[in-house]
Amino acid sequence: MSKASEYWMANIKLVALCIAIWFVVSFVFGIFLVDQLNTVRIGGYQLGFWFAQQGSIYTFVALIFFYAYRMNILDRKHGVHED
Repeated sequence: MSKASEYWMANIKLVALCIAIWFVVSFVFGIFLVDQLNTVRIGGYQLGFWFAQQGSIYTFVALIFFYAYRMNILDRKHGVHED
């Protein structure tokens, strides 16, 4: 496998991981499991409501920083980083 193919495959795996995490937090926790999570209260708010309104946004922002951090590592590993 060429270096470019290895780099691209690692990038796709990272993107798939980020999308899977975001899907679990936004759809599974915020929609499918909302009734079960609403039995738990944090700060006066139901946990399912929190995931639907705020949790998916916070997770998305955290994933942006995680992706940038991991891509910098991947870029250096494959020699395509910017100086």
